Amino acid sequence: MKTIVIYNSQTGFTKRYAQWIADAAGADCLALSDAKKKNLAAYEAIIFGGWACAGSISKISWFKGNIEKWAGKKLIAFCVGGSPMESPDIEAAMKRNFNESERKRVHVFYCPGGFNYEKMSVPSKLMMKIFVKTLKAKKDKTEQEQEMIKMISSSYDISDKKYIEPILQCLGR
Repeated sequence: MKTIVIYNSQTGFTKRYAQWIADAAGADCLALSDAKKKNLAAYEAIIFGGWACAGSISKISWFKGNIEKWAGKKLIAFCVGGSPMESPDIEAAMKRNFNESERKRVHVFYCPGGFNYEKMSVPSKLMMKIFVKTLKAKKDKTEQEQEMIKMISSSYDISDKKYIEPILQCLGR
């Protein structure tokens, strides 16, 4: 199955996952900026990856805007975020990115990545610092909030190739 993996990455985690998927699936791999210039008609499977931003998948509107045009193709979207795989919020966040009709056409996956403050844009870094400060100031923090503060107070990497397995299985690999 001729496959392409298209990604939008801010700090490198989504790009890493896109390359892992492309290598394992024998697929082409392009940054979103390059993929927008390419005719994707020849591909039987289109995989889009973006990073998590406040519960949404970055640049997902581009992918969603093409779903109808890609009728008959296998469509997969994956999101790379800083939360561990077992986080209870992931499933609900992934569902919010697609309406019911879109979820019937698109297979959606989550891959844990991490945080790399050194590579974040200034606005993203500032947003995260404010979020951490607000969370630290909160009284009666839950255990989950205390754990989140520990995780996102500095850079970390929890990415792992094992998280691409469900995507490869969906492709039939």
